[in-house]
Amino acid sequence: MEYNRIADIKRLEIITKTLTEQLPSDAAILDVGCGNGIISRGIGSKGFNVLGIDVSAKAVEKARELNRLPNVKFEVISAEQLVSDGKKYQGVICSEVLEHLNHPEKLLYTLYQSLADDGILIVTVPNGNGPRESIITKPVIKLERKKNFIWKIMMKSKKLFGYSGTTVQSDASDLTHVQFFSKKALYKLASENHFKIVNFKVTNFVDDVFPFSLITRKSKTLQRLDAYVADHLPHQVAGSFVTVWKKE
Repeated sequence: MEYNRIADIKRLEIITKTLTEQLPSDAAILDVGCGNGIISRGIGSKGFNVLGIDVSAKAVEKARELNRLPNVKFEVISAEQLVSDGKKYQGVICSEVLEHLNHPEKLLYTLYQSLADDGILIVTVPNGNGPRESIITKPVIKLERKKNFIWKIMMKSKKLFGYSGTTVQSDASDLTHVQFFSKKALYKLASENHFKIVNFKVTNFVDDVFPFSLITRKSKTLQRLDAYVADHLPHQVAGSFVTVWKKE
């Protein structure tokens, strides 16, 4: 199981490029909320020593089944529990995690403690005001709360078109978004938790927004075009953010 969608591949490439350019090849990397371990394995293939952690036993079980790299390990443990051993990591990955937390600042406090003073934290989140979050995610969350007939029709339609509740990145049972970050909000969150964002990139535009996704999911060319267009549009309309943080 590896990434198939161009936006996901682009995100992983940005992460690995950042790490290889800024850290030793055998650096210790912590992947928080590792899910099925795709990012951990991608980083590990470059020689880094990676520990992927997640509170979902189901996701970690899948990650272990798929792993063939001796320098990559997975544990069912929270970041807070991990801090107690006092180990510092030169790189910490927090990819597609913060949007699921009611109090992301609590995790960031823990990550600050786990990160070496000269280390880098890579955070990726959906653009809370982007096309997918605005057109799909937020309306779906509202419908889910009501559980009315429209919700039931939508669920049946999703199954018909081959969409499931899990993602290639995680088999966790609850992937609901409770935070919606704009670029400004993300910079504010970093500053309030004693980090500064030193690099900011985007992944895609509308390739994952229904009904465009019905077409783009079958065409790598259209996905690449979408990712290219995202780099040349205002960040407000990007689908997802990839950011590099350092301690202040």
